[in-house]
Amino acid sequence: MTHTPADLGVVLTRIAEALERLAPARAATADFTQADAFIWHADERRLEAVPRVSRVEMELLKGIERTRDLLMDNTLRFARDLPANNALLWGARGMGKSSLVKAAHAAVNAEMAREGKPPLKLVEIHREDIETLPALMSLVRPAPFRFVIFCDDLSFDADDTSYKSLKAVLEGGIEGRPENVIFYATSNRRHILAREMVENERSTAINPGEAVEEKVSLSDRFGLWLGFHKCSQDDYLAMIDSYVAHFAIPIAPDTLRQEALEWSTTRGARSGRTAWQYVQDVAGRLGVSLSEPPAAPR
Repeated sequence: MTHTPADLGVVLTRIAEALERLAPARAATADFTQADAFIWHADERRLEAVPRVSRVEMELLKGIERTRDLLMDNTLRFARDLPANNALLWGARGMGKSSLVKAAHAAVNAEMAREGKPPLKLVEIHREDIETLPALMSLVRPAPFRFVIFCDDLSFDADDTSYKSLKAVLEGGIEGRPENVIFYATSNRRHILAREMVENERSTAINPGEAVEEKVSLSDRFGLWLGFHKCSQDDYLAMIDSYVAHFAIPIAPDTLRQEALEWSTTRGARSGRTAWQYVQDVAGRLGVSLSEPPAAPR
């Protein structure tokens, strides 16, 4: 059967359309004047503006003053076009790691407004989308703003090789991290990778030392390590006192202390998250509306 040029044209068009559908989505342009915070949608290669970020006021974060000051200083220097480091916030659950990142972003932008400088942009990328970091970097690289790329609860398990994409972006890649981008991550693990993942590499590799170095070196890409540890009883009570004062919850100090300690005992933990959960409970019982509550510390 003889095909005419018209028939061949139809076939070629169909092939081209099929290849177009299979090709990775191109990163859409973004209007960074819409908001100061965005969420990266990897499947669509686009940024979604977040008009109002769920965050805790900086003054309500208790027991992490030294860590707070270090992150604020690093973020301010970056916003002022000065050298700064990627930051890894690691440690105990519920002690305010991600809350501190968002609070620092707001505090730095308040300072930028006072100085008459452009605001710092915060972009959240989900852990499962780390492999698309190069596409995100390409999108923000030419923008006339500075960006904190933020990944909450970053960790990697066995057989997960996406950490190599992160290593290349942070340092060592041929293109490298854009000058207008810094990377902040939170993790329960100091070295991000699961212990069994490192141990498995140690036991099966021809050269165990080199295999472990390959895994652990990811955390070395973060020049600033900030540790978060389980809080003391005094810090836990100070967190609750701050919330109670902030929302004007009418409760006697002795009753507050007794209930707060019992609450932490029944949950087997003292943390910012536990403190906030107690405050929600006592406010509900006393009929106090938390119309604009801080987000629970993470």
